[in-house]
Amino acid sequence: MTTTTSGAAYAPEPIPAPVVRPGDFPFAAVRLDHGHIYGMCEGLASAGATLKWVYDPDPARVEAFRERFPDVRVARSEDEVLDDDEVRLVAGAAVTSERCALGLRAIEAGKDYFTDKAPLTTLGQLEAAREATARTGRKYAVYYSERIHVEAAVLAGQLIDQGAIGRVLQVMGLGPHRLGTGRPDWFFEKEKYGGILCDIGSHNFEQMLHFAGAKDAEVGYSAIANYHHPEHPELDDFGEATIAMDNGASGYCRVDWFTPDGLSTWGDGRTFVLGTDGYIELRKYANIGTDEGPGHVFLVDGKGEHHLVADGNVGYPFFGQLVLDCLERTETAMTQEHAFKAAELSVLAQQGARLLTP
Repeated sequence: MTTTTSGAAYAPEPIPAPVVRPGDFPFAAVRLDHGHIYGMCEGLASAGATLKWVYDPDPARVEAFRERFPDVRVARSEDEVLDDDEVRLVAGAAVTSERCALGLRAIEAGKDYFTDKAPLTTLGQLEAAREATARTGRKYAVYYSERIHVEAAVLAGQLIDQGAIGRVLQVMGLGPHRLGTGRPDWFFEKEKYGGILCDIGSHNFEQMLHFAGAKDAEVGYSAIANYHHPEHPELDDFGEATIAMDNGASGYCRVDWFTPDGLSTWGDGRTFVLGTDGYIELRKYANIGTDEGPGHVFLVDGKGEHHLVADGNVGYPFFGQLVLDCLERTETAMTQEHAFKAAELSVLAQQGARLLTP
């Protein structure tokens, strides 16, 4: 269910589109530190995957998870999951700095891995993940939810692929979030969450690459700040970055923790894609000032102005594609290098960011 208060619990209503029969693709949920695990599991289950196990060292988190997924079995340890030969994929939403280590353990146990964003926090972790996937052929998939689990973004990608706006010249992403209350302590520790450009910025780096059809990019400028939360000195509450992509397109993103209380949802996420023959604006979670709900795609082309409503009409093909990719050893949902390149740019932007001082 979609939340209107916190992006951490974002989990769109399932849109069933099974690609396998029940029992053909068992998977497990390991580490429930971030609420995105619910959306990850809902997406896989909607594609026909079977949630067999859950494990987390916190019994309270496990019990809450079982309220949503009552048929799941509770594992006594992580090893009980990894030792189960039937489990094909491990989905995890660990503390951000611990996600790579979990993925490496899953991969060494012969499983594919599906992690929440950000998938890692350091270049050393990235190097280890690249080595493990290259050596084993296993997948290190990433839940870049602001594209793969947002129907407006899915529709925009389809329109771009069909040539609706010509060649993409620039992608701009705005990712405001609501800080809210009840965040865990690790959320405010930079070594654990990675910094704002590494964390929620990773959504935008992935989208810039995807919508522009680029394979590589260089960070041109990046900056971070703590403008308004002195009680959390390691929190970045603002971040921005520019990139130059290998096909000549440019990208800009801004992420922040300044969603006002008056907004009806957790963030007014928007994406702007400029092409040679038109442009697209996404109003993903709200069309402010109206009661029209989420999922708006605005397209302007040579024929006119078009307002398309995506929610309930497009679906989330990523999850079925990922399941089939794991079974058939293909790369339809997202290439491994694309997932890693978005993470690499996020880490580089964070590491090289200028500190803006109020």
